Amino acid sequence: MTTEKSQKNNIVAAPSGLGKKPVKKDSGKGKGKKRLAGLSRWLHIYLSMVSFTILLFFAVSGLTLNHADWFTSGKEVVVKDSGAVNLKWVNQPDTNKINKLQLVEFFRSKHEVKGALSDFRIDDREISLTFNGPGYLADSFIDRETGKYELTTTRFGAVAVMNDLHKGRDSGKAWSWIIDISAVLMTLVSISGIILICFIKKKRLSGFIIAAVGTIICYIIYKLFVP
Repeated sequence: MTTEKSQKNNIVAAPSGLGKKPVKKDSGKGKGKKRLAGLSRWLHIYLSMVSFTILLFFAVSGLTLNHADWFTSGKEVVVKDSGAVNLKWVNQPDTNKINKLQLVEFFRSKHEVKGALSDFRIDDREISLTFNGPGYLADSFIDRETGKYELTTTRFGAVAVMNDLHKGRDSGKAWSWIIDISAVLMTLVSISGIILICFIKKKRLSGFIIAAVGTIICYIIYKLFVP
C-alpha cells in the first residue's frame, strides 16, 4: 500500500521552461529593420503634422491657381491718389543726384505703399515707380517740372495673394525659403510613407501597385494630352 509520504517522494520536478513558448532573440538585422520602421513612422506622423498648414495651403492654392478665373473676376480694388513731392527731390539736371530711396520712403510713409520696388525709371519729364507684392500693384508717376504725382494702387483680392504666394512671385526671400522648406518636407513625408508601407505585409503589394498605377496614369495623361 502506497503511503502519502511515498507519493510525495515520487513527484519529479518538470524541466525548467517546460510549457513556455520559446522567445526569439532579434538579430542585428531584425533590430535594424525595427528601428527603420519606427523612425519612418515617427517622421511620417510628425513631419505631416508640422507641415500640415503649409501643405494644405499649397494644395488649396494649387486649385485656385489652376482655375484663377473662377475666383478672381471682379475682385480688384483700385485706389487713386495724388499730391506733390519736394521739387528739389526730382528737378535735378543730373539724374544721378535724384535720391531714389527718399522717394520710395515718401510713398511708403505717406500712402502706406507695400510690396517691393520692382521698377524705377527716370526720363526728361517724368519719374515712374512700380511696387509689386502678392496680389498687389502700385504705380506712381511724378512730373519732374512741378513735383506733382499720381499714384494708383490695385489690390487683386485674397485669392490672388494665395496664387502669387504659391508661385513665389513678388513674395521676397523669406517666402522663398518657406517654399524650399515645404518642398523638402513633402519629399520626406512621401519617402517615409513608402518606407513605412514596406513593413506592412498585408498592404505592401497593393500599396505599391496603386502607386505604380497612379504614376502610369499621370505619365499617360502627360504624353497624350499635354501639348
